[in-house]
Amino acid sequence: MNKVEIIATSTFGLEAVVAREVKNLGYENATVENGKVTFVADKLAICRANLWLRTAERIRLKIGEFKAVTFDELFEKTKALPWSEWLPVDAEFPVEGKSVKSTLFSVSDCQAIVKKAVVESMKKSYNRQWFDETGPLFKIEVALHKDIATITIDTSGVALHKRGYRRLISEAPLKETMAAAMIQLSYWNPDRPLHDPFCGSGTIPIEAALIGRNIAPGMNREFASEEWPSIPKKLWQEARRETHDLAKYDRPLEITGSDLNGDIIEVARENAEEAMVDDAVRFKRLPLGSYQTDAKYGCIITNPPYGERIGQEKEVIQLYKTMGKVFKSLDTWSLYAITSHPEFEALFGKKADRNRKLYNGNLKTYYYQYFGPRPPRKEE
Repeated sequence: MNKVEIIATSTFGLEAVVAREVKNLGYENATVENGKVTFVADKLAICRANLWLRTAERIRLKIGEFKAVTFDELFEKTKALPWSEWLPVDAEFPVEGKSVKSTLFSVSDCQAIVKKAVVESMKKSYNRQWFDETGPLFKIEVALHKDIATITIDTSGVALHKRGYRRLISEAPLKETMAAAMIQLSYWNPDRPLHDPFCGSGTIPIEAALIGRNIAPGMNREFASEEWPSIPKKLWQEARRETHDLAKYDRPLEITGSDLNGDIIEVARENAEEAMVDDAVRFKRLPLGSYQTDAKYGCIITNPPYGERIGQEKEVIQLYKTMGKVFKSLDTWSLYAITSHPEFEALFGKKADRNRKLYNGNLKTYYYQYFGPRPPRKEE
């Protein structure tokens, strides 16, 4: 089968996590750059990457890459790419663009040039002068960086963080991709308890349940490239069959989430039901200071309030102090918390064993990691 070049786009700070996921899928030749992981594989990999990658934002098909400092260069080199190998005669192909530190800085002009070049290429391939664009969607992107143009097609459609289970969302929700990354950057495994004391709409516990049961995050949604004639239906069928074969639907898990807001707890329960992990996750309305457990060697993974809004600062300061007191009583547990608050460690009362800079949306945050003792071998 012909090899293709695939780009898994990423939130800044999560590139290494995405690369590890790509490697775990069996694709060893991943190249990591800012905001993306590139690898070469067969067409089946497009299907598998969309279905399985938990921390990537989109899966893009790389059509070509070249230097372009004039519009003529951009036009001719785009026109020379093998568009008819991917776009059918009825393809809908809008063009998006971005330009950073490049001679061709007008994004709208670059989009128009690329659109015209694709049309001219297809005119020659299909021997016709007009295209109705009533068929499958092929969203093209021209990305210019330091005069290098990268031309890709989005294979995902709706962004990958939209798994399909979060029908109802809380205010300023954590993206599913970030929640999955937080879990994969922790030392949690499915044999250990996990608790989120600020669970909101349940994203972290639900993502943990999907990971714990090896349920592909894209199993219950659709992708733009499923409608592409250039990717045989049998490949999508094979990839989807794999997701069912590898899932461990009956694996017991001890995952809990709590929040002070009773209404949002109901939303979390509904989301867990949509994700079909409601039997694996328990949600409860509970103040932070009231959390107690006899379980040992568990993990707290959480996205507490940051205090970004006016009037919240005092509340958040007290909240972080309470977190420190609660965690002291869980001396065999590990804690992982993401926040943008600059004084988190001082308020919490302990310096983190490790912290990692991540971007939660456009907000720079730090992922603070406090490691508890290693469980006895028999419990691992």
